Amino acid sequence: MRFVHVYAMKPEPDRVRAVAPRHAAYWHGLGLGGYLGGPFDDGSGGLISFEADSREEAERLIAADPFVREQLLASSSIERWLVDPV
Repeated sequence: MRFVHVYAMKPEPDRVRAVAPRHAAYWHGLGLGGYLGGPFDDGSGGLISFEADSREEAERLIAADPFVREQLLASSSIERWLVDPV
C-alpha cells in the first residue's frame, strides 16, 4: 500500500534546521519501497510518499519521525494513495 504524509511546519526555523538532518536520515535509513520525499519550496512543510503493509505501520513510521518527536509539525495528514499506473 502506498501512503502520503503531508505536513506543515511550526514557525520555528532554527529548530527545524537543527532537526532536518535527523529527519532526512531517518526516512532514508528505513529503506522503504518507493520512498519519495522532500520539503516544499517555501519551507512551509513537505510531503513524503512511501509503501507500508498497513495504515498502522505507516502511522508508526510517521510517529517515529524526528520532526514529530520534536513536536515541530503544525499540522499533518496521512492518506492511502491509490496510484493510477499510467
